[in-house]
Amino acid sequence: MSKNKINIAVIGATGYTGLDLVYYLSKHPKIKICYLCATKKIGKKISYFDKRIKKNLPRISLSKNINWDKINLAFLSLPNGKAQKLIKKVYYKNENTKFIDLSADFRITNVKEYKKNYKLNHSAKDLIKDSIYSISEFTGKNIRKYRIVANPGCYPTSIQIPLVPLLKKKLIKESLIIDSKSGFSGAGKNLEMKFKHKNLYNSIFAYNTKNHRHIAEIDQELKKFIGKNIKYTFNPHLLPTFRGILSAIYVEMTNKSSENKIRNELIRFYKKNKFINILKLNTNIGTGNVINTNKCEISICNTRIKRKIVIFSAIDNLVKGASGQAIQNMNLMYNYSENIGLK
Repeated sequence: MSKNKINIAVIGATGYTGLDLVYYLSKHPKIKICYLCATKKIGKKISYFDKRIKKNLPRISLSKNINWDKINLAFLSLPNGKAQKLIKKVYYKNENTKFIDLSADFRITNVKEYKKNYKLNHSAKDLIKDSIYSISEFTGKNIRKYRIVANPGCYPTSIQIPLVPLLKKKLIKESLIIDSKSGFSGAGKNLEMKFKHKNLYNSIFAYNTKNHRHIAEIDQELKKFIGKNIKYTFNPHLLPTFRGILSAIYVEMTNKSSENKIRNELIRFYKKNKFINILKLNTNIGTGNVINTNKCEISICNTRIKRKIVIFSAIDNLVKGASGQAIQNMNLMYNYSENIGLK
């Protein structure tokens, strides 16, 4: 490490999440960015892609030119299937290098489920057991035992943060409706190729209600905490706004539960966490307060039906849903303050 700073490579630096990563990392006092990698526009300055990034950083280069002996940690913000191949090449040769993968390559522990959802054979099956799926607030110090961190998906982050503490304490019933709305940046720069929907930037679009890729991730993680499969429907939507996710989770309270108990449990569970903000009961909520932050805001609201409530969860899909949480995970890995570089 150079002068007690960790040496970083960002691979996939010019996508939406890659640019957010570089922006926040460029202000982080404990790291040195050694490589910014992409497959196009080689030799360009990163400010060509994002005017927010003022710092003088290495120009865009190819990942094959990385000297891995110098790198402590690599962030990979690549299309699904690419990170596993790169990590497999480097993992055993460079035993001091750690990896934070922002794709789905190490999120799903069952390779058959991975293939079913991502239509890819996993080429680094042996490394899945050496990786950890990390929503920072749940993983904590345990992350330090691993060299590969699977950074969670954006929808699953917004959903698990409010649900896991309540399901663990049996404060809500296990039949849920999850209705999530995301800014279009969640679909990446190839948005038009993925969605042929008319007037995409001026309309709301519901998609993949039965088989969204993130369902496998949500299933896996809820089962890990609760010990059994949870019944829910998940309805994702794209909004004509660039950033932000608002998840509305429709739940029925158990007999021993109440709105105050639910709110108090979330406050108790997250009292040591810097990024989770539990609002007063029945507070109106949108993504406005969380845009360009690593925060998650949660509001518990009554409905007209007795014992049925809506839990709203708001995050920035590119920050807490991707790059910000990746940096939060890095801070935990290296025993830094959780919010350093993210204030």
